[in-house]
Amino acid sequence: MTLVGTDKFIPCISIGLILEYEDVLSRKLHNLSKNQVKQFLDYICLVSEHTKVHFLWRPTLKDPSDDMLLELAVAARASYIITYNTVDFKGLHKFNMEAIKPRDFLVKVGELS
Repeated sequence: MTLVGTDKFIPCISIGLILEYEDVLSRKLHNLSKNQVKQFLDYICLVSEHTKVHFLWRPTLKDPSDDMLLELAVAARASYIITYNTVDFKGLHKFNMEAIKPRDFLVKVGELS
């Protein structure tokens, strides 16, 4: 079962994040073909809410490369940033959102106990 496409989880995407995904997935350490990367990016674009970022909040976070995710989440009016790296997302309460690990998010929405 997937939560994508349900009211429990709506992924948000921006042009900057798609370009970041493409860069990371195209690195040789992932052993993905160009076609596999394209298929993944096409899927993410298909199932995500496309969000334009009009305001930059830099610098806000501990890791400056994470500021792009914060800006996307603010523009999308997201409640959560779902990440394994919650340590670098301290202070999100100022934006009325929370950094949460994937498993904790699934528990919160009733998909795991």
